[in-house]
Amino acid sequence: MTQPVSPPRYDSGKAPAAAPPHAWRTLAGRADVRTLSLLGVLAVLILIGGITKPDEFLDTRNLQLVLTQASVIGVVTVGMTFVITSGGIDLSVGAIVALASVWATTVATQEYGFTGILFTAVAVGLGCGLVNGLLAAYGGMVPFIATLAMLASARGLALQITDGRTQIVTMDSVLSLGERDSYVLGIPPLVLVFALVTVIGWLVLNRTTFGRRTVAVGGNAEAARLAGIDVRRQRLYLYLLSGLCCGIAAFLLIVLAGSGQNTNGNLYELDAIAAAIIGGTLLSGGRGTITGSVLGVLIFTTITDIFALNNLQSDVQQIAKGAIIVAAVLVQRRTASTT
Repeated sequence: MTQPVSPPRYDSGKAPAAAPPHAWRTLAGRADVRTLSLLGVLAVLILIGGITKPDEFLDTRNLQLVLTQASVIGVVTVGMTFVITSGGIDLSVGAIVALASVWATTVATQEYGFTGILFTAVAVGLGCGLVNGLLAAYGGMVPFIATLAMLASARGLALQITDGRTQIVTMDSVLSLGERDSYVLGIPPLVLVFALVTVIGWLVLNRTTFGRRTVAVGGNAEAARLAGIDVRRQRLYLYLLSGLCCGIAAFLLIVLAGSGQNTNGNLYELDAIAAAIIGGTLLSGGRGTITGSVLGVLIFTTITDIFALNNLQSDVQQIAKGAIIVAAVLVQRRTASTT
């Protein structure tokens, strides 16, 4: 006797059912463990700094300096987190920061004052992000190649603008933001900007449709497309967001350094990617965490400060960073295999 054949099942076009509550609790629990682990690493580093150089490391001015230095690369890392979460990559962030900083500090731009410098830095960042997005999303280019081309082009243009010379900022309204008189309750303005960008980034990634679409595109672009998400447009927006963060970071760097140089932002792309990875953002896409990325930035910045205070060679510092990155990736793979 033949067995009855069940009718074929057709895709209704509806989104898949939400994960059961226990699954979300499991994911939340893992995220909490990851965050606590990063906080533990940061606490150990602070303890090491306090033991090796207690008078210098724990000094209020040094802690303010650490947070200020973390602000520039931290803003870049927020944008990078969104791009990596979507399954993309942006190798051009450091070059964009350099181009935006030198374009915003030309003599012609400084004639327009504070607003001119800020607007130019942000506009250049957005323009570069637009080109990256168009090439990667609509041009059919692999993001690695598209952003690598932008890296080379932006560095070359920055060198051409400066002719290899440092462009000094003469606007007191810009330079004053880096002075202690402008601190708010002991907090540098650059740190406040970083905190604001972090909060906005967290809210957008975790509490908006834009954030859910970003995660969906990174998890499975084809499934996201079938669910009605315009994948190409979403990727374009993400590279625009990354460019915006680079423009803001360029302005912060101008305030911090008081100048624009074509060497600005050197290796920012590697630092931002590394901070995002050790923070828990999957390099393959589909999962991202702003909180983890910020903690990753603070860990790397603290390591740099400890090595500088103890007069240790930079090559040892790079080895330490590399070991941390490898350990973070191995932990990610182990976590993914048990999911």
